[in-house]
Amino acid sequence: MNRRSFHHPKWTPDYAAPAVQLDKLTFSYGKKEFVQEFSESFERGSITSIVGPNGCGKSTLVKLMDGLLRAQSGKALIEGVDTHIMTSRQRARRMAVLAQAARPPAMTVYDLVACGRYPYHGHQGRLNPEDKEKIEEAIALAGIERFRDHDLRQMSGGERQKAFIAMVLAQDTSVVVLDEPTTYLDIKACHDLMGLITRLNTEMGKTIIMVIHDLDLALRYSGRMLVMEKGSNVLHGSIEEILDSGALEKVFNMKIELHHSREGEAAHVLFPH
Repeated sequence: MNRRSFHHPKWTPDYAAPAVQLDKLTFSYGKKEFVQEFSESFERGSITSIVGPNGCGKSTLVKLMDGLLRAQSGKALIEGVDTHIMTSRQRARRMAVLAQAARPPAMTVYDLVACGRYPYHGHQGRLNPEDKEKIEEAIALAGIERFRDHDLRQMSGGERQKAFIAMVLAQDTSVVVLDEPTTYLDIKACHDLMGLITRLNTEMGKTIIMVIHDLDLALRYSGRMLVMEKGSNVLHGSIEEILDSGALEKVFNMKIELHHSREGEAAHVLFPH
């Protein structure tokens, strides 16, 4: 069998389906029901930010999407296919997930980016010419060529996070899910990283779903937003629909002011003292 011939009649992707669809997901931690009949779909080719207070279930939702957690009922589908009829490698060929920042591993940038090719490796795990080409392309797209042989532990947070994005790029999926990608980054690094994420969407056509705690960044760089509270979906829509609804003000107990200038429109988040 060719290394890329991994389709099976039971799970051939439906390219007319949403990129990701959650169908009446219910999940509990122990006896405590945390997510109850959660349904939502994420459009292809969009950048969607998932926002909400700490502990509302954002990261849990990502793990349910990726099959790392199994719901008590309901389904998570990638391109119309239930995640649980796919192997982990098969899921990883359709959706790349970058988890929350952790302690950087003791490896070079190149070796980290090479990890993105694991869904396509044979049993021996050797990189073939196609793998090496994808790795080099990902490093170049992330703009980290000069760091390719650097130890991740000796890099700044912003450059290290670009290396992780390059790893996701090397995975070569149509859907990319990012869980708090800007955590611990300074302002410039945040905007640099969000600019890179925007390019993945606009220039490469990737569907981006990201859990993010920074509302300013979410409003500036997203096309759509899902607002969560206590394991539930408060509202999902375009940024304009979210702002018009007042959902963010209600969930976060704050106010948003829109400012207009020749450069465009910007949202300013104001929290009460």
